[in-house]
Amino acid sequence: MSTHISVPPQLLLERILTLEIVRVTERAAVSAARLRGHGNEKAADQAAVDAMRRELNKLPIEGTIVIGEGERDEAPMLFIGEKVGLNAGPKVDIAVDPLEGTTLCAKNMPGAIATMAMADGGTLLHAPDVYMQKLAIGPGYPKGIVELDAPPEDNVRKLARAKGVEASAITVLVLDRPRHADIINSVRSTGAAVRLITDGDVAGVIHCADPDNTGVDMYIGTGGAPEGVLAAVALRCIGGQMQCRLILDSEQKRERARKMGVTDPRAVYEIEDLARGDCLFAATGITDGSMLSGVKFRKGVIETETVVMRSVTGTVRYIRAEHRQLDKFYLD
Repeated sequence: MSTHISVPPQLLLERILTLEIVRVTERAAVSAARLRGHGNEKAADQAAVDAMRRELNKLPIEGTIVIGEGERDEAPMLFIGEKVGLNAGPKVDIAVDPLEGTTLCAKNMPGAIATMAMADGGTLLHAPDVYMQKLAIGPGYPKGIVELDAPPEDNVRKLARAKGVEASAITVLVLDRPRHADIINSVRSTGAAVRLITDGDVAGVIHCADPDNTGVDMYIGTGGAPEGVLAAVALRCIGGQMQCRLILDSEQKRERARKMGVTDPRAVYEIEDLARGDCLFAATGITDGSMLSGVKFRKGVIETETVVMRSVTGTVRYIRAEHRQLDKFYLD
């Protein structure tokens, strides 16, 4: 007696895409990893962008880059509005950061990753590449327990009460930037600890979702909007709360945002406003970090580690791959 497994076409496609986006971040990570420690941020970023674009254009999708990097730093872009894919298949929104942690990669420091997110068309926040205020905590707390506009010390105390611990048991992750001096002082005034990172706030926000293993309870600070949307997709998959606000501090930025449908420049976005519907998130390590191992170049083999998540199922997969057909990592 023969049996066969029947999978509806829509689910089959979604499952295929879950693995296909892993290939996209793998290619970007390997391309950037070849330039680890070379001190050239733009060259590493360009290599990751080019590899990511090549792979995206092989996917059976009608894809639109709705949030990307480049405008603010004049870096190589997968530009906002760019169409990718084979123009066949589902319409999807794509958010990318082909090389998160350009400085980390250039200096061969821990934590550089290649990352992207994909969602149903029209479900990711469309926003210019500007800075964004961010506040994130992990899962298991009442909604609204922390607020973006509340003083950091209030948020620390509320989170500590909800967790059933003293404020001194809370750790807050903050990007090490002069603009965050007041936040750092405010957090420390409660007795809570501050963990500083030099770059990489996508991974930083994700750390909040697993405080038992990462030791991070909260993320506060200002970083890039693309990284904010990418982190929101990841939190949609693994749980947590996030509030953000675009920093539109010039008429030019406000006009760009208006053209993308942002009607209120002071709006506070909840996680569902940043990413709705079914979302996929993938990140591949470039340098070794707390979340992922970096690319390893061995004789005849390239090793990668990728995490891929899907919101509708809450599934998180870690994929350690050994690549032996190395031609695929070079220009087609």
